Order: sequence, then structure tokens, then C-alpha cells
Amino acid sequence: MSDNGYNNVNGGTTVDIELQNVVKSYRIGGRKVEILHGINHTIKGGEFVSIMGPSGSGKTTLMNLIGMLDHPSSGSILLDDIDITKKPQKELVDFRRRTAGFVFQQFHLIPSLTAYENVALPLVFAGDKKQDSVTEAMERVGLSHRIGHKPNELSGGEQQRVAIARALVMKPKILLADEPTGALDGKTGAMILSLLRSLAGEMTVVMVTHNRELGAQSDRVINLLDGKIIE
Repeated sequence: MSDNGYNNVNGGTTVDIELQNVVKSYRIGGRKVEILHGINHTIKGGEFVSIMGPSGSGKTTLMNLIGMLDHPSSGSILLDDIDITKKPQKELVDFRRRTAGFVFQQFHLIPSLTAYENVALPLVFAGDKKQDSVTEAMERVGLSHRIGHKPNELSGGEQQRVAIARALVMKPKILLADEPTGALDGKTGAMILSLLRSLAGEMTVVMVTHNRELGAQSDRVINLLDGKIIE
């Protein structure tokens, strides 16, 4: 990746995320449906930001665009002044793998693999044979004593912590969490939120949540309504 224009991003510990007039629309039954309407916003490197809004407001769509899982219909998304929307897909796949980590409401762990093996998967897919960072990630989420356990031997909170460790193993600059506490009880959810808060500063953390109490504990809330940011 020495000449693909990503050197500045990969050299830092966090990245600024700048959204410039971002529009996202889909064709549904021959009809164009616009989900996001000209989003303009900047998330500073190291911030812990929550995206909130009612169902259908565009929260997950916006997160997917930031995480390079989807492309905007128009507009630009810049990471430290590099417009990722203009990069070829082949470059973008590798860049996403090394720049963004993802945590979802459902843990998406492979049942037949141990916690260690689940966390190591991103390294395997990247062809990285050095797996020292697996142990480091497991220690970061407080589960170094559970590395040999399979998902069905772990509690829901432990499974989510394994999922977070998996998101951290590539040392991402951005951590994207979509309803990370939605499948957990209140006490366990609070522990997960505390873990995400502890990661902010080391990386930029963006969390989608319906829970106003959780959202209020982030540095800042982006409120969406009908595909637009509201005050």
C-alpha cells in the first residue's frame, strides 16, 4: 500500500471523517427512494459519537457509508482529506479491512471456533501470519482467560467482547458499532458501553443506538430524522 494514497491515514492513530453533501438512494420497484439527503458533517479523530434517530431515519445507512460497506449515490466521504468514494473497489476492500472495525447487535461469531480463532479471522483473511495482536485484543477486552472457549460457553456480554476484540485485532482507526448493546441486558450493556468509551481517543468510535441514555454518554450525538441531520 505504498502508493495508493492512503499513507497519511494509515500513519496516524485516528482519522477525521468528513461528509460532504452525501446522498444515498435506492431503486425499489422502479421507484427511486432517497434515504440520506445531502449530509454535511465532520467527526473529529478520537471522538466517540452516537448516531440516533427513529427507525428508517438512515442511521445504519450512514454508518455503512462511513465504514465503506456501501457507496453514496453522490457526495464525498473524506478520511483525513482522502476521498474514499473515488478509490477503486479493490483498493478500498483492503483499506477498509485495515482502517475500520465493526461491531454489530448480533455477535456473528462462528460457533465451531474458539474465541481466539474468531478474533484471529480478520488476520487470516488479510494473510497476516503474525497473530500477536490476537492476545493483545483479548486482553484489551478482559477475556484473555477465555481464549479457548467456544461461543456457546460464553455469556452474551462475553460474546460481544469477543466481537469487539475481533474488530480491534487489525488495530483500526475507526470503530463502528451498530446497536452493540441491543441484545444485552442493561448491566451488561453498560459494561460494553464503558469498554467502547475507553477505546475513544485511541480510535474514532461511531455508535448507532436507539437508546438515548446510552447515546448521552458519548461525546456527541448526531440526530437523524428522515435522512437529515437535525439539531
